[in-house]
Amino acid sequence: MTYLVLSLTLLTVTLSACAQLAFKLGVTKPTMASALQSSITESLLAAAISPFIWVGLIIYGLSVAMWLWVLSKVELSVAYPFVGVSFLVTMAFSALLLNETLTPTRVFGTVLIACGCVLVGKSA
Repeated sequence: MTYLVLSLTLLTVTLSACAQLAFKLGVTKPTMASALQSSITESLLAAAISPFIWVGLIIYGLSVAMWLWVLSKVELSVAYPFVGVSFLVTMAFSALLLNETLTPTRVFGTVLIACGCVLVGKSA
């Protein structure tokens, strides 16, 4: 795996984690939270006007475009395990930006996932 492919793979995973962060921010806004307790129609309408949801969708779109390029360069069995890195990035963002609690079990499990990604990356 070349440095460029590895960099874009990791950027794709990071963008995906950023999209999750935007979605979380979108659904925790008071108007969205109350709409989610209502009908599916109200939930969809609230999501359609939420800036955070739109930002998340745009970021995901960029991530998908980059992911398609990555898949054109490496085997799926090499690229896909790197999706596991998103667990690490999402956990870090959640703790730093959303003040979510990190338990030792969560950290240990996520570190194991990251170690597996490193092993797969070295095999390519």
